[in-house]
Amino acid sequence: MSVLSPEQCQRFAADGYLVLPSFVDSGTCERMRTVIQEQLASGDGPVEYEADVAYPGSPASLEVEGGRTVRRLLKAHGRSSLFAAWFDDARMVEALGQLLDGPVVQALAHHNCVMTKQPRFSSDTGWHQDVRYWAFTRPELISTWLALGAETPENGGLKVLPGTHRMQFAPERYDAKLFLRPELPENAALIAGARYVRLSPGDVLLFHARLFHAASRNHTKDTKYSVVATYRRTDNLPVPGSRSARD
Repeated sequence: MSVLSPEQCQRFAADGYLVLPSFVDSGTCERMRTVIQEQLASGDGPVEYEADVAYPGSPASLEVEGGRTVRRLLKAHGRSSLFAAWFDDARMVEALGQLLDGPVVQALAHHNCVMTKQPRFSSDTGWHQDVRYWAFTRPELISTWLALGAETPENGGLKVLPGTHRMQFAPERYDAKLFLRPELPENAALIAGARYVRLSPGDVLLFHARLFHAASRNHTKDTKYSVVATYRRTDNLPVPGSRSARD
């Protein structure tokens, strides 16, 4: 039986994103949070620090106060059987297959991670498309974003520009790091239509790799945790020699 209704598939095609409420049970979310907190405390496995990205709000270097604030736990699929089971979840895979119109597989080279947005030293992420991280034959990839707690504008929840996955953008509308330039009138008009994606624990956000999205830093006292993966159709092959080919 199909996981998504025709109406949900149509909404994703039009907007480039879709929220699946209460898709993961509260017990699984709590167990994931426990594993994440244990791994943050132990320092095991590869990580990305806030200082590594140098976004607005990031510590200036690894050596200053907050410099070793973890932004992402990398290579999540191999970190815990809980994450591996979620990334291979049959319902999720079926839903993505409906949206991409064929069998799918996880692309492991990026977004195989746990995002942690911590209170004091988190950063602002500008408007961008995740397709910049990938090198596949077609830019048709979908990311899954599992919220392990509430995600709101106050704690750095995502905001999106609906329908931008279907648009073409001239190179001059991006800056050198491929963020949308907000000072340009045509970009400002687009950004005016932004929507916040508010999530509850266990909700899953699906969004297209070409959809523009952004997030602010965490202005609350509690860390926000999200488990993120990206999928492609099995016949959408990586460009030889690229990082995407090293899954």
